[in-house]
Amino acid sequence: MNVPMSELYVLLPEIFVLVMACVILLVSVYIPEQLRELNYQLAQLTVIGAAVFTLGNSTGSTVVVMNSMFIHDPMSIVLKAFIYLITFTVFLYSRQYLQDRDLYKGEYFVLSLYAMLGMQIMVSACHFLTLYLGLELLSLSLYAMVAMQRDSQQATEAAMKYFILGALASGMLLYGISMLYGITGTLELQKLSAVIAEGNIDNKLLVFGLVFIIVGLAFKLGAVPFHMWLPDVYQGAPTAVTLFISAAPKLAAFSLLMRFLVDGLSGLHSDWQAILIILSILSMGLGNIVAIAQTNIKRMLAYSAISHAGYLMLGILTATKDGYTASMFYTIVYALMSMGSFGVILLLSRAGFEAERLDDFKGLNERNPWYAFIMMILMLSMAGLPPMLGFWAKWSVLNQIVLSGFVWLAVLAVIFSVIGAFYYLRVIKLMYFDKPESTEAIVANADMRIAISLNGLGILALGLFPQMLFQICSKVF
Repeated sequence: MNVPMSELYVLLPEIFVLVMACVILLVSVYIPEQLRELNYQLAQLTVIGAAVFTLGNSTGSTVVVMNSMFIHDPMSIVLKAFIYLITFTVFLYSRQYLQDRDLYKGEYFVLSLYAMLGMQIMVSACHFLTLYLGLELLSLSLYAMVAMQRDSQQATEAAMKYFILGALASGMLLYGISMLYGITGTLELQKLSAVIAEGNIDNKLLVFGLVFIIVGLAFKLGAVPFHMWLPDVYQGAPTAVTLFISAAPKLAAFSLLMRFLVDGLSGLHSDWQAILIILSILSMGLGNIVAIAQTNIKRMLAYSAISHAGYLMLGILTATKDGYTASMFYTIVYALMSMGSFGVILLLSRAGFEAERLDDFKGLNERNPWYAFIMMILMLSMAGLPPMLGFWAKWSVLNQIVLSGFVWLAVLAVIFSVIGAFYYLRVIKLMYFDKPESTEAIVANADMRIAISLNGLGILALGLFPQMLFQICSKVF
């Protein structure tokens, strides 16, 4: 097959990441121990290069290439840009943590880059095959990353649970895709949408396939009742891996919902809207309530992620451009907040010690007032309190569902948000009003200190001026 150079140019970011991941894999095999830093430098260079190629080709127009399998549009550009930003920051945050635990090896960076490549493909997919290939590339990389700490029984158990349940969800998704293909005769999302719009196909058959697809999507998103893997994986994986899982893949999950439900199955809106309402209520309710009982901050943030998945779906179920904008804004904000929260956990961890208990945050203000202040900003934002960025994220999705006539759903969401504020405020209480269990100084590299400070202050600044980020999202749809 002859591929025109113009199409290869569109695919340049993905090609570059693939080539560099293979190069880092080879380099990590042959370089001596004292040159391991080269893996980190090459990985960061790869992320920067991918960002340059993606943003350099951002004309604002929509281009479909590779026989309608790959799309380059404003949504893919914005989501990829934030995926690069988060991946770059994750590598920076994880550096000292990996060194302290003898995990500072090429495997972590190679698997992370393959996962990033999977996210790039998912974000730009406009065909069922490319969507599934991107999803599996991401998933398989994450399975291996969770099990990286080979001497940890907890990590191995978490990886096995993730793999088995992930395989089940992939099977459900594939079954739904195969049903839709058998009914409509196409795997292209645009053609699928056109065939459904014609109204010549029995709606019951389409809904049957839709249910299986949503089950697969809900698992990847961590929505109730398909959330069982999330708390165990968050707690069992090395914190550097949990940091990665908690942030960037959420952007890919949002794109997955948009590509499947909005681009391909918009004609079944009334059907998937009802399912998303149920998933959203269950996720917000169970996530916020169960998080209160957690004593491990990684598990607490896992249930927090489940509740945030519910809020994310609120904007999408409105089936309006403003609703999609609000959901995209919410997803990006959550990814930035989650990245900062796990960054602070990494900051407090040290060789032979994991700062994953809530009690480990006791008296943080006495140990280091600045890090306590940064964590307070992140927790207040997660709780959705003004004037933090998280408040505007929740406000945007709640505003859209009210405008769409779901006032009762907005009231439920607010109630669950008030419940959820308790466990975020509990972290602040521990930091400022309890005595520290340890008085050991918090040691971190200069780049880590600067990055975590920028992360927290960025959340505060964007909370004061949210229109900057919201305008970027509004130009996508």
